[in-house]
Amino acid sequence: MMIRLSKSALVLAMAFFATLVAFGNITDYATNFAFVHHVFLMDTTFPGNSILYRAIDAEWIHHLGYAGIIALETLTALLCWVGGSQLLRARHADAAGFRAAKKWAIAGLTLGFLTWQVGFMSVGGEWFGMWMSKEWNGVPDAFRFFITLLLVLVYLTMDNDSLAPPAQSAGR
Repeated sequence: MMIRLSKSALVLAMAFFATLVAFGNITDYATNFAFVHHVFLMDTTFPGNSILYRAIDAEWIHHLGYAGIIALETLTALLCWVGGSQLLRARHADAAGFRAAKKWAIAGLTLGFLTWQVGFMSVGGEWFGMWMSKEWNGVPDAFRFFITLLLVLVYLTMDNDSLAPPAQSAGR
C-alpha cells in the first residue's frame, strides 16, 4: 500500500509543479514572455554564431509559441491531477485495476517530459542556441524538470506495487 500511496503522491507533486509553472506563465505573462521572445530572437547568443539564420523576429510567432508552451504545461498539470487522483482511488484495487489507473498519470508525465525535453532542451536549447545565452538559458532548468518527470514516470511504471506479498521460493 505504501508504494501505491507513494506513486500517487509523486504524480500529484508533478501536477502541483506543472500547475505552478502554468499559473506563473499566465499571471506573469510579460516577464515570462520576455524569455520566449529572446530565445526566438537569439539576440543573446554568441555574437556572429553560424546558426543565427534560425532566429524568428515575428512577434506573433513568439506569442503563439508561448501560448503553446502554456497549453502544454496546463495539460500536463491537468493530466497529472487526474492521474494522481485515479491512483488514489485505485489504491485498494487489484493489480490490474491499479495498473489501469496509471494511464492518465503516464499521459501527463510523458507530456511533461516531452514539453521540457523537446520544447525547451531540443528546440530552445539546440535549435535556437539557448545554451549560448548567459541571460536566457533555460537548459539547466528544463533538464532538472524533465529528469524529475522521467524519474517519476519510471517509478510509476515499475511493477512493484502489488498488494500481495512477494511469493516465497520453494526449496530454501
